[in-house]
Amino acid sequence: MLGTAGRWFASLAVLAALGATSALAAQPPSTLTPMEQLGKEIFFDKISDPPWMSCATCHGPTAGWTGPVAGVNLHGAVYRGAVPRRFGNRKPPSAAYATFSPVFHYDPVEELFVGGNFWDGRATGEVLGNPAADQAGGPFLNPVEQNMPGKQAVCEHVAGAAYADLFEEAWGPGSLDCVADVDGTYDRIALSIAEYEASSEVNQFSSKFDYYLAGAVELTEQETWGMELFAGAAMCAACHPAPLFTDFTFDNLGVPKNPENPFYDMDGVLIDGLPINPDGDAWIDPGLGGFLMTRPEWSGLAAENWGKHKVPTLRNVDARPGGGFPKAYMHNGVFKSLEEVVHFYNTRDVEPWPPPEVAENVNSDELGDLGLTPEEEAAVVAFMKTLSDGFEP
Repeated sequence: MLGTAGRWFASLAVLAALGATSALAAQPPSTLTPMEQLGKEIFFDKISDPPWMSCATCHGPTAGWTGPVAGVNLHGAVYRGAVPRRFGNRKPPSAAYATFSPVFHYDPVEELFVGGNFWDGRATGEVLGNPAADQAGGPFLNPVEQNMPGKQAVCEHVAGAAYADLFEEAWGPGSLDCVADVDGTYDRIALSIAEYEASSEVNQFSSKFDYYLAGAVELTEQETWGMELFAGAAMCAACHPAPLFTDFTFDNLGVPKNPENPFYDMDGVLIDGLPINPDGDAWIDPGLGGFLMTRPEWSGLAAENWGKHKVPTLRNVDARPGGGFPKAYMHNGVFKSLEEVVHFYNTRDVEPWPPPEVAENVNSDELGDLGLTPEEEAAVVAFMKTLSDGFEP
């Protein structure tokens, strides 16, 4: 039987033989469809109260569709909401390649949960059949994010926008109804955003790795070594398999708290008379387990999933607007470089790292004491840097 590395290289051979990414790698993004263009207009529109915040505020294309503000990334990594004193609890995940995530479900064979969007999987896809669409409908109404007062207010904003005619071009006459069909219109808004997020403008497959698969470029010696380690001794491919570099599962890596997370200070910020975070500094992020507690059919599995978070795609993991631009990694943004992330994976159990935020369910099989040399760590990082879109051969 093939091991992880064998399966990895076999999958690369199949991808290359089928030309699975070569067409996208060789061409610029295609013209957007009317629905994709509609989704783009909404994605970049400042639909918030007060009106300064858009989806792109937290999911900027120049930063790989995640946090685009250097100062935020350097510290707490969690972005403020439309009401500036309000903060949520996690850094923004990438919106790119998110549309490939399946509807959230439990795999009884592997005994694990798969799919959904958000770090805890709560945008399941059960509502609209698409986790990305379920996710897109969330931030508008979240008081710590875009803070709109209701679905009708969002619909009315779109109806008054310059792109309103595009809505009925995409969805048909009568589809933008802010009176008799507010819920249906709101769903179409969310689905439009997901259509844009599924477009080739967002999911470009135009990284150096894609050109390599297409036979258009060669990887450097260090990048090739890193790719071999990624699939082998570094064990990255166990959760980040090609071509999407995620298996859409959930894991507790033993990540420490980010002491600069502004959510710890939300015990002093009230909404409707109640603190956003009543636990203050004592708050622990329950991850997937916290979401499962809200679902009676899965609550019995919450304890064994406490502290687990969605395995993110590594595509665009190093995408940034300039060489000195900082990015934040992990669900809470505690790490500030790929070098730090890889070193943590390699040495978590043998060096004096801070304790894990959640000590239960920590993955001790695929990281913690990998025995990689500094040169091997650097090679893995070099390979990961080949996964960002926009490569020019």
